[in-house]
Amino acid sequence: MGTVMYWNGGGWAWMAFMPLLWIALIVLVVWAVVRLAQGASHGHSDAGRGWQGREGPAARETPEEILDRRYATGEIDADTYTEARKRLAAHRPGPR
Repeated sequence: MGTVMYWNGGGWAWMAFMPLLWIALIVLVVWAVVRLAQGASHGHSDAGRGWQGREGPAARETPEEILDRRYATGEIDADTYTEARKRLAAHRPGPR
């Protein structure tokens, strides 16, 4: 008889918990779809180089790569590119 009372008394808790479970499940599915969509859109570059295959901190461009890209797309001219390359080389830490 004690077992029957336990299950009957706890039924309201499950009824209150189930909507929260469904909400959490829906949020998880939406998050996963958005995450996959972002991964697919960030996997291709605009320069036509194809999929980079890099993720996380290693996916960040080096200052030289950013400069090369900006020069290649015409954002900066040759003089600006040359001057920026000199400045980057001057501030690049040497071997340890």
